[in-house]
Amino acid sequence: MIKHPNKGIREAITYAISKGWKQVETGKSSHAFCRLKCSKLHSEHQMSVWSTPKSAHQHALQIRRKVAQCLLEEASI
Repeated sequence: MIKHPNKGIREAITYAISKGWKQVETGKSSHAFCRLKCSKLHSEHQMSVWSTPKSAHQHALQIRRKVAQCLLEEASI
């Protein structure tokens, strides 16, 4: 996979992958860098990773929060 140019977002993607999420490439006309999807393929547990977000730090935190949300929901089942 291609590495994201921002270190913080790259680390958040690595965190998501370590928790079982999958990195999926987007189409050629997409503005997103990739999509992250949980391994259970829950429709609400996926998100786009933007190439140039307004705030890279906030976007990296958003990725981590989404992964944590999925993990909490799986633990409560």
